Amino acid sequence: MASGETKVMKYEPVIGLEVHIELNTKTKMFCRCNADYFGKEPNTSTCPVCLGLPGALPFINQQAIEDCIKIGLALNCSINEKSYFERKNYFYPDLAKGFQTSQLVLPIAIGGWIEVEDAQGKLTKIRINRAHQEEDTGKLTHRDGQTFIDYNRSSVPLVEVVTEPDFTDTFQIKDYAKKLQQIFRYLDVSNADMERGDMRLEANISVRPVGQTTLPNYRVELKNINSFRFMAQAVEYEIARQIEAHEKGEKLVQETRGWNEDKRVTYVQRSKEEAHDYRYFPEPDLPILKMSATLINEMTKAVDTAKEKDPVKVAEKLVSTGMSLASGASIARNPIKLAIFNEVQKEKSVLDMDWKDFGNFIANREINEENINLVPELTKKQLSDFQSRKSGLISNSKELEALAQEVIDENPGMVDIYKSGKTTVVMALVGGVMGKSGGKADPGKVKAILERLLG
Repeated sequence: MASGETKVMKYEPVIGLEVHIELNTKTKMFCRCNADYFGKEPNTSTCPVCLGLPGALPFINQQAIEDCIKIGLALNCSINEKSYFERKNYFYPDLAKGFQTSQLVLPIAIGGWIEVEDAQGKLTKIRINRAHQEEDTGKLTHRDGQTFIDYNRSSVPLVEVVTEPDFTDTFQIKDYAKKLQQIFRYLDVSNADMERGDMRLEANISVRPVGQTTLPNYRVELKNINSFRFMAQAVEYEIARQIEAHEKGEKLVQETRGWNEDKRVTYVQRSKEEAHDYRYFPEPDLPILKMSATLINEMTKAVDTAKEKDPVKVAEKLVSTGMSLASGASIARNPIKLAIFNEVQKEKSVLDMDWKDFGNFIANREINEENINLVPELTKKQLSDFQSRKSGLISNSKELEALAQEVIDENPGMVDIYKSGKTTVVMALVGGVMGKSGGKADPGKVKAILERLLG
């Protein structure tokens, strides 16, 4: 342990992120094929354009461009008045055309920022280098020694958000990725579902001696990670691997590495290319994009309106009804729970509702349904369950206090943790009282009693 701590003190990580986000437009980026490829039979949503057949001419999806502008504005970027597409040339089997239509010289959005939290709760401003528009590739599936190619995903609109190398730990990375996911969702430009591949993370990682201000002369890129947890594990492993290599005097080189989820190690995929290796040149078949002041103003208004759906702002409004901050944040992050709460607030028959208790009740319910059309039915059930539960709750303060004291006496370790300043552990004690009462204790009253008894 001591040697590990010494290494951490001698070196510091330098990390930049690239986030690829598939837009939820109806059609693809440069043709009219259906962009909703998920779960479809392979190669059933293709045409000469997205298959890269000779003579096929692309045309630009206006909605995708507007969505990219929205993303840029939400990340405090400036929007270039003029932008154009380029051909990024490289060979890979899932790239039908032999090049990817992307942007390098004049991307749509540049020079933004977003604030993220570190492990101590300190806010750090992360600089956004760019948000540019491009197209997705096809998908390779490897099975029984064979490789199959599905081009349904080929040319689906893809926005890439690139940061400067401003991250220093994985806590910041997770906070950043989660905030971006929330932004994409409240802007309604993407589902940002990482399991489906709507949102994919890549990290560029180097380490340098503490006190060095110049960037290292190499960087390792971790490709296409589809989970916050896996990204944190991969980055932490890669930082440790690079520090160990420095300690041994080994030379680190520019390369792309993948993440093996089973072995929890990174592995070499290929040597890392620089921009000039891709031989970018302007796409001759697409016109230059010109963003008018009118269009930018329209997108700015749309972003301002969408920000009202920001989970942070929604949580603040929910907390104003009396529920706890944790409950408000939980409901704000869950569209179904939020819809249920809003639906109940419209009910004239529940004007005298204890919104604090109801909010905490909904926040702690297991509601895994994602079909928004079922909200009316779900609302009736949750409201009925809540009212039945309230009628059978133990509300006698002396009885609740006796149960609370029992739980305190049986859990000295949790009490010590609480008194050390980690007060969130009180919810575990609340759970203990709920268990002793057979679920009939009023959790709001129990929490208040516990906090009083614990001083």
